[in-house]
Amino acid sequence: MLLFGHIGVTLGIFFGLGIFIPRLRTIIDPKYLAVGALLPDLIDKPIGMIIFASTFSSGRIIAHTLLFSLSLFLAGLYLYKKKSYINKSDIKVLSLASGSFFHLLEDHMWASPKTLLWPLLGLEFPRTHIDSTGIEYLIKMLEKSFTFHLSRSSVPEILGIGVIVILTLYWLIKGFGQNKYKDE
Repeated sequence: MLLFGHIGVTLGIFFGLGIFIPRLRTIIDPKYLAVGALLPDLIDKPIGMIIFASTFSSGRIIAHTLLFSLSLFLAGLYLYKKKSYINKSDIKVLSLASGSFFHLLEDHMWASPKTLLWPLLGLEFPRTHIDSTGIEYLIKMLEKSFTFHLSRSSVPEILGIGVIVILTLYWLIKGFGQNKYKDE
């Protein structure tokens, strides 16, 4: 899981697009967008690598499919239309769906079409060739999180941290409390 990469890059893309498409800033909630950017990993890693590790042996299963993002989008669209009739619009699920879709792009899921297009190409998910699952996987992930090393996955993490720092400074200077997404 690329915590800072997924959050920072997704927020950076949406705020960058928001410069050219200002309406986008009114229909996407950044808090839910950030959660959506992590959602596929928050669902699939525990299920596929820990709870049902012997069955799936993969951290990219159901929530890493286009079907999952599309289902979230359709549910969000339904809620948005339903709420707009009573003069309130609920953009939370649409924001989750957007973040989830960008997660798939950032994970290069097009390189794994059997997972991305599940169940169109079969009902089985590709298994990951790893040397540990379950608790062993958790221990290795914990060890890796405290060890600094440069790799291909370091680039989006560093970029994500940079975007998060820039957005945090922007919100502190501009006034974070002035956003349009107040909880009801």
